[in-house]
Order: sequence, then structure tokens, then C-alpha cells
Amino acid sequence: MRTLGLPIDIDPGKALLDEIHWTAGHVAWLREKVQELPDEEMVWGKTLHRAGVGPEGPVDVSDHKAAPNVWYELYMKERDHLAKVCALALKAGIEERKVKLAESQGALVAEAIRRILAALNLTPAQQAMVPEIVPQQLRLLAGGV
Repeated sequence: MRTLGLPIDIDPGKALLDEIHWTAGHVAWLREKVQELPDEEMVWGKTLHRAGVGPEGPVDVSDHKAAPNVWYELYMKERDHLAKVCALALKAGIEERKVKLAESQGALVAEAIRRILAALNLTPAQQAMVPEIVPQQLRLLAGGV
């Protein structure tokens, strides 16, 4: 039996960040759809099409009207949702928590490197190379220059 969804045990901060990522993807996809529209279809288009056989015989009728295209309306609603979830994340201090987490992870890595270097009993010449080599390798690992 299909259901809309089953409960998932998740951290609220992670759930909020996941929602931001999904919503940003939706906005980008909808933006592409809107950009593909011919200019005249942004505010004018078919709203209803009836085709087939009715009581009076064959029917093939379309109604047109001036109104924002449905793709544009969806795009604008999703943009609004993205702004709201981003504001919630900022209010909840998500970015601050990410920075603190990165700092604590950095401290753990630095401590591990210190212990490894101490256990290796490096020569004075090798110890002199540590301040250049270790930061260089960490920057490469982080995707920096």
C-alpha cells in the first residue's frame, strides 16, 4: 500500500538544510522551464481545451486568456518558499552551528596531526618541513590552492 510518507527520525537542523537544498533545486529547474517559454506565453495562453464528441457533435475548442503562465506561478511560489526556509535556517542559527562544527572538526584534525608527528620521532630537518608541507596538503584536501 502506498502512502504519502512514513516517519523518519531526523535532526531538525538537517531537515531544514535538506529542505533548502531540495527547494533550491526546484527553483533552478522551474527557472529553466520559465526561460524556455516564448515571451507571449508568459502572460497569454491556453487555459482549457475541449476535444472529442459532445451532444452537438465533434468538439475541438480552446479557451485563451491573459494570466501568468502556470510555470511562472510555480516558480514564484517556490522562490518564496526558498526565501522562507532560508530565513528559518538563519533564525535557527544553522550557519553558526555549521561554522562551530567545522571549527571543532578542524581542531580534531590538528590534534591528530600533532600526535602523528610526535609519534614519528622526526629529525630536526623533517620537523622544519612540517609547517610548509602539512598546511599545503590540508589546503589540497579542502580543494584550495
